[in-house]
Amino acid sequence: MSYLLAIDQGTTSSRAVLFAGDLSVKTIAQQEFTQHFPASGWVEHEPEELWDSVVEVCRKAMAQTDATASDIAAIGITNQRETTLIWDRATGKAIHRAIVWQDRRTADHCERLKAEGHEPMVAAKTGLLLDPYFSGTKISAILDAVPGARRRAERGELAFGTVDTFLLWRLTGGKVHATDATNASRTMLCNIHTGEWDDELLTLLKVPCALLPEIRDCSFHYGDTEPELFGGPIAIRGIAGDQHAATMGQACFEPGMMKSTYGTGCFALLNTGDTALRSNNRLLTTLAYQLDGKRTYALEGSIFIAGAAVQWLRDGLNLIEHAAEAGPLAEAADPDQQVYLVPAFVGLGAPYWDAKARGAMFGLTRNTGPREFARAALEAVCFQTLDLMKAMRADWSTASQTKTVLRVDGGMTASDWTMQRLADILDAPVDRPEIMETTALGAAYLAGLSAGLCPKPAAFMADWKCERRFDPKLDVDTRQRLVAGWQDAVRRTLS
Repeated sequence: MSYLLAIDQGTTSSRAVLFAGDLSVKTIAQQEFTQHFPASGWVEHEPEELWDSVVEVCRKAMAQTDATASDIAAIGITNQRETTLIWDRATGKAIHRAIVWQDRRTADHCERLKAEGHEPMVAAKTGLLLDPYFSGTKISAILDAVPGARRRAERGELAFGTVDTFLLWRLTGGKVHATDATNASRTMLCNIHTGEWDDELLTLLKVPCALLPEIRDCSFHYGDTEPELFGGPIAIRGIAGDQHAATMGQACFEPGMMKSTYGTGCFALLNTGDTALRSNNRLLTTLAYQLDGKRTYALEGSIFIAGAAVQWLRDGLNLIEHAAEAGPLAEAADPDQQVYLVPAFVGLGAPYWDAKARGAMFGLTRNTGPREFARAALEAVCFQTLDLMKAMRADWSTASQTKTVLRVDGGMTASDWTMQRLADILDAPVDRPEIMETTALGAAYLAGLSAGLCPKPAAFMADWKCERRFDPKLDVDTRQRLVAGWQDAVRRTLS
């Protein structure tokens, strides 16, 4: 059994990455799926399409290397977080489309709870803010939208899960209803200090306890796949939400280490060790991971739109045919124009948390064209990362942390221009890893750790390798002028 199979179920595609025992990548299979936008600010996925895409990419990855089930020591699952599904326990069929983490339909519900004074209690227990981003209000939305669903949930006929839980249920033929501690910590229903579902939160959000999965370690033997799926049973031994998996894939196992993942959104995590540090700058406190029953915490900043802005250039404006064209286009932009995109297409995340803000562009002239649009979209990610890093530095205020090196991963990091711009805007070094598949790597590592194939965290951390470091080159005056323009654009955008 020489392989580890990572299932990376993301916001726009499902991927399967087959790793050798030494955690080198052997093959990758990927399949995109449909995004549904039934109303302004609403985003949904079809559960059966998610499931079919996962099975398909796993089979493709295995076929590409002639791997059989008996060749695979374990499966690790990593997933888009907060995306919410409810299904019938008897049939395994979802009662509603999945409500995606980006969805803002429960903004008014969250505002009512804030007005009633509940946010301090929610933040103290969960480390989160009252925002539509998280799963709790999404569960209520589904139960209220589907006739009879709330009564069925109370009778124990329905099951809730984030995507990891739904996949685990399906992979094991309905035998296992569980999640890991990281995904649980993003529901707004879990007390991150006890690691358990919280009755006061369940009551506040009107979520029946009978819906909920068991909470387990990230590295754990959850169960085995149904033999007919892949030609034999395969042990499922690791689960973590995508950002937590990337944190481990980047070997950020020590307090003070920081990573940022650039996918559909952008998510920066700073390891704070065994301290659940409360942010004074509207960052989230979350679990970084849980191993051997021990919880490690992190500060997190969430940007809702990162790579999705490049998708907008491609699919919304038809300015490019492929995402890889954005970097060269931005590099050719007119240096005498400074266009800002504030990509609040589904609101603004940290540190602003404005669910009602909507996207805007500033600085347009008659000479503005596709090059300037591309540069604005890529620079928006850099400026938003700066906002997160400044907030983290303020919360984690030791002198050493002012010199934090940022480890990056995700699709956008393949662009050298974007990474150099990121280093310039942050005025800090940016490290790109040798193994770019860090989210899948984290899932594979968790599975291999449980299977006894992978080393303990300290040894894994020692083996981490940097492919390239980007050092800042921009002069101080230019950087300050660019940042001031961004800050002005954000102020004008906030609702």
